[in-house]
Amino acid sequence: MLNNKKILITGGTGSFGNALTSFLQKNFKVKKIVIYSRDEFKQSQMKSKFQQKNMRFLLGDVRDIDRLKLALKDIDVVFHAAALKQVPAAEYNPMEFVKTNIHGAENVVNACISQKVKKIIALSTDKAANPINLYGATKLASDKIFVAANNLTGSQNTSFSVVRYGNVVGSRGSVIPYFEELIKKKSLYLPITDKRMTRFWLTIDQGVKFAINSLNIMKGREIFVPKIPSIKIIDLAKAMAPKFKLKFVGIRPGEKLHEIMCPSQSSHLTLEYKKFFIIFPDLDSLNSYKSLNKNKGKSVKHNFEYSSDKNKFLNIQEIKNFNKN
Repeated sequence: MLNNKKILITGGTGSFGNALTSFLQKNFKVKKIVIYSRDEFKQSQMKSKFQQKNMRFLLGDVRDIDRLKLALKDIDVVFHAAALKQVPAAEYNPMEFVKTNIHGAENVVNACISQKVKKIIALSTDKAANPINLYGATKLASDKIFVAANNLTGSQNTSFSVVRYGNVVGSRGSVIPYFEELIKKKSLYLPITDKRMTRFWLTIDQGVKFAINSLNIMKGREIFVPKIPSIKIIDLAKAMAPKFKLKFVGIRPGEKLHEIMCPSQSSHLTLEYKKFFIIFPDLDSLNSYKSLNKNKGKSVKHNFEYSSDKNKFLNIQEIKNFNKN
């Protein structure tokens, strides 16, 4: 599938980019991997880590379409992982998030069409479903841009799809590194925003494999959603530091108690498979996908909603085991 392909990863020095690069190098004979990101120090670290002749490192920003066009020359596949994603930071720096997450998505789309890239997978988030914060709103707009981009390609063989994740264990900005730092410093307590709070939970390796599997079956226009477990944040704290006191500090700006990956408003456009869901932008796209695939999936019930509070939960011991993977 990816053998002999030239692949570019935007935001490639992040958690996902590192894990994806490692997986690609171990499992495929990739012709070239281009890491496109803004951070020269992280690029230097990554170059030392992998030391592979088939890797290229390009400094650039998704806000810069001219640089993107140069980077995408002769590229076959793009994984778009570049984003600003800190929820509280978005509330105080809205236009910076708009420039990267929305205008950046538009630039990636236009540059990929210009350079005739074959397949593009954009990474999204559960916060894009029924968003209440600015970060989620920018990612919803990004999702819409990538799905709608399929209307711009004409007869050209370029396809865009989206994968929507929950919280990725240990990724930059996730709660685990924050808790680990407090535990290391022997803090007096671990802060919990609300004892009712739940989140979807998956490992970075699961995220990488899901993105690659989605790339393999995509036709264009789909939003792929994995079936993954949920956790209670209070149980995560108990799993990581059973002897620590917990302090309830209140929900941060823009936070939800629970997250959604398949909103009820899209239930008539959602197909269920054994390990994932697919959300389509319209009935024509859904019916077209079913006509092209032997495994047609099954329609979900009217008003079906895939949310973190109505899901299978990991218990404390399962969380401990899960976080080790």
